[in-house]
Amino acid sequence: MADSLDFLGPILEMMTWVGFVPGVPLLISAWVLAKRRCVWGTAAGEQFAAGGFLGVQWLDQSNEEQKVLLDIPAHDGSIDSRSVVVHYDLCHPSRCSLQPPRHDNTVLILGWILTGVGILSTLGGFFLLLL
Repeated sequence: MADSLDFLGPILEMMTWVGFVPGVPLLISAWVLAKRRCVWGTAAGEQFAAGGFLGVQWLDQSNEEQKVLLDIPAHDGSIDSRSVVVHYDLCHPSRCSLQPPRHDNTVLILGWILTGVGILSTLGGFFLLLL
């Protein structure tokens, strides 16, 4: 039994470093990315057809009219003016979508997993010292 516990100590020490060294910087970079991300707003807009493509126009938060052509072909050019909900970037209003934005949280998730491995390995190392 003592041989397996002696072998487990260096493994837990290595897993502590493997977890903390990349995990904490990933959490910090995820926090920085979240702070730098622009907020998206929503507005009521209208669809229109132009040049065979679908376009959207809306009034942004400063009551300026925005018009954007989407990369969606219009159906036979028979698009009547329809009301839609437009999701747009407040910093760059030309970045818009008819779907709500999805933010990529890969860096945050990976940072939490690696930091969690480091914490569990540290706790396991301390518990191993008590035995």
